[in-house]
Amino acid sequence: MTSIESCNVTAVVCAFNEEHTIFGVLQVLSQNPLLDEIIVINDGSTDGTSAVLKAFKYNTRIHIIEFPENKGKGAAMAQGIRCSNNYILLFVDADLLNFDTRYVDELIRPLLEGKADMVVGHPTTNNTIDKFDPFKPLAGERAVFKEDILPLLTRIEKSRFGVETLINLFYQTNKKRVQSIALRGLIHPVKLQKYTTPEALWMYSKATYEIIRTMVVNYSLVIFFVWNIFRLNTIEITRRIF
Repeated sequence: MTSIESCNVTAVVCAFNEEHTIFGVLQVLSQNPLLDEIIVINDGSTDGTSAVLKAFKYNTRIHIIEFPENKGKGAAMAQGIRCSNNYILLFVDADLLNFDTRYVDELIRPLLEGKADMVVGHPTTNNTIDKFDPFKPLAGERAVFKEDILPLLTRIEKSRFGVETLINLFYQTNKKRVQSIALRGLIHPVKLQKYTTPEALWMYSKATYEIIRTMVVNYSLVIFFVWNIFRLNTIEITRRIF
C-alpha cells in the first residue's frame, strides 16, 4: 500500500470548446500536490479555449497538447495516456463546476489503499437522484493504474465518445475491481445547459451512436461480460438450491 502523500499522479484533461470552465479546473488541479504532471489535450477547439490555456504556459507541471482538428475524446485520452510519466492516471473533464482539490484525493485513495483497480467518480448534488442515476458508470472522472489501461490504448484511440463504455467493458471482462464513488457537490453541466437545443440533441445522438458502435466493434468484450454475468448468476442460483 502506497501513502497518498508520496504518490505521483498524472492528471489528463481533454477539452473541446470549454473556454468558460477549463481555467477553473486547471487552477484547482495545479494546486494539488499529488499531481506532479497535468496533461491537457485541446481537441481542436474552435472557441477561446486555446487563449485560456496560454495563462498556464509558464506552469511547469502543465503540458498542453493542441490538436489542429477535433479527433474525439478517445483519441485525446489516448494521447494523454501515451505522454504520461506516472503509474497512476487521473482523468478529469474540462467542463466541471465547483471542482475542488478534495475530489482528487477521493478518486485516488482507493487505488493506493488496494481497494480498487479503477475508481469512477460521478458528480452529484442530490442523494435521491444519485441512487437511480443510470449514467453513473459513464462518468469521466476516474482514476486508474497506467499499466492496466495500456493494453487498451489502440482501441481507446478509435472510440471517440464510446471511450468510457469501452473502458468499463474491458475492466469488467478482465475482472478488475471497479469502485464507484459520489463526488458530492460537483456539477457537470448537461449538453442542454451548454448548447442550443438542436445542437445538444445532435450531440446526444452522435454520442449514442458512438457508444453503440464501440460495443459492436468490441463485441468480444460484450460477450465475455454477458457470459460472466450469466456464470455468476448460475453459480449463485446453484448455491442457494444446494
